[in-house]
Amino acid sequence: MDLELKGKTALITGGSRGIGRAVAQALASEGCNVVLTSRNADELAKAKADIGKQAGVTVRTVAADLADSATVGRLSKEFPEIDILVNNAGAIPGGALGDVDDAKWRTAWDLKVFGTINMTRSFYASMKTRGGGVIVNVIGNGAQTRDPDYICGVTANAGLTAFTESLGSRSLRDGIRVVGVSPGPVATGRLIGLVEKRAQEKFGDAARWPELFSNVPGGRVGKPEEIAAMVAFLVSPRSSYTSGAVITLDAGVSSRAGL
Repeated sequence: MDLELKGKTALITGGSRGIGRAVAQALASEGCNVVLTSRNADELAKAKADIGKQAGVTVRTVAADLADSATVGRLSKEFPEIDILVNNAGAIPGGALGDVDDAKWRTAWDLKVFGTINMTRSFYASMKTRGGGVIVNVIGNGAQTRDPDYICGVTANAGLTAFTESLGSRSLRDGIRVVGVSPGPVATGRLIGLVEKRAQEKFGDAARWPELFSNVPGGRVGKPEEIAAMVAFLVSPRSSYTSGAVITLDAGVSSRAGL
């Protein structure tokens, strides 16, 4: 299926690894030029070399901290031609209410929540001026599972889900689609590092980490490429009737949360 993305330009935050990098690769393979941002310049350089070599498109990178609102404003001025914005940056620490202190909570939200909101605000304005665009927020299924041992992430994801649905319910008036994806556990480097530690503690063998997900339907975690494929479809004209929707990709985990 031709997703009709050739010649478009996408900016992906958190684009140097994990889901963000997979999204960049998927869009580039469809002929989309990409701009990658993250805090790590070395990882960005490697991602640029790999994606550009395989796809033959323009790949640009910016090392930036999106928790800083001034940085967000600079990006929207530097890249006014963006057709697609993928807000993917941010990681929320686990823990129950008493485990996540004020400093950790605010630091996580500055990047994940306010970074997403600020990037959306800035690029929405430039997209409206240009006559349209697509914004995708990569959120997380914590909004549905409501795990009290991930309360900071649950609250953040619930807020971003409502934000996406609210803005996307009216954005088509400006020619802009706003959508979201909420992945469950995905085999990124960050997740594997965490679960290897848990597997070492539980089984005495870090390599047995997949067993921690034996109760997940299908018996496995997701792949970054599976999330990226959905994002690529959602940003394409093939999905032009989709706005204000958040698609959950977790093998049915959140659908079983209340059972």
